[in-house]
Amino acid sequence: MLEDFIAGVPVAICTANVQVLRVLGSNAGPMTGPGTNTYLVGRDRMAVIDPGPADPEHIARLVDIIDGRPLDTVFVTHTHGDHSPGTALLLEHFDAQVVGLSIPQGSGQDPSFKPSRRYVDSERIVNSEFAVKLLHTPGHVSNHLCFLLESEAMLFTGDHILEGTTPVILPPDGNMRDYLQSLERLKSETLRSLAPAHGRVMTKPYREIDKLIRHRMGRESKLRRALEAAVDSGPLPIETLTERVYDDVAPHLLPWAQKTLYAHLLKLEAEAEAEQSAGGWIIKNSSI
Repeated sequence: MLEDFIAGVPVAICTANVQVLRVLGSNAGPMTGPGTNTYLVGRDRMAVIDPGPADPEHIARLVDIIDGRPLDTVFVTHTHGDHSPGTALLLEHFDAQVVGLSIPQGSGQDPSFKPSRRYVDSERIVNSEFAVKLLHTPGHVSNHLCFLLESEAMLFTGDHILEGTTPVILPPDGNMRDYLQSLERLKSETLRSLAPAHGRVMTKPYREIDKLIRHRMGRESKLRRALEAAVDSGPLPIETLTERVYDDVAPHLLPWAQKTLYAHLLKLEAEAEAEQSAGGWIIKNSSI
């Protein structure tokens, strides 16, 4: 049920100490779900998390909601087109610090994004109302950050953890080993909720993290079995592997599934369990 997901309408997120509003962007689609969640944090001194695409109407709505209050910080989880390009439009209205990581060289991501300075993992950004801890979580892409609103133990997860679906891992910049390690790292943080860039807030964070890890490892096991079953017939093209490993996925999503499957294959290759040869991929050290 998505009746409270109406583009441009601010929705209060349940918190104890710090006001958080979710404002949905007008960019619903197969890969964005109902759209990108922009979060407004604070009551008198504010921050914006993920301004979204360069949509003048969405940015104008954010400006209206802020209503003349100081905007201290714009936090950007990563530089895909549905997350960061709105930053430049927002800065036409505010003199705010821009917190994020620079675009990876050669990635083709948002060229307009410019962080205010170099930020590092575990750094804290503090104003008079709240503190936010930066957590570098590569995997979906290499410059992905999650933001921990410390007093609420609320983690803004960008595309690292999504509600009701799993993020695409996008080689060569995205990396499956990094993604799984980043998920494990989050389990060491004190968390009460996860606020994703797409979908609803999740209130059982460790269960969601473990579910994601199990899903990814289950998919990898299915890939390994598909490779082992073909050990006598020769290399399998990635298109064939995608059809076999993602036989439970709608056909229109298979091109995206193939990107994540490639990330799994690269992980197995790095672990000396699979290798690419002429015509496709083969298993190494098969148990069959």
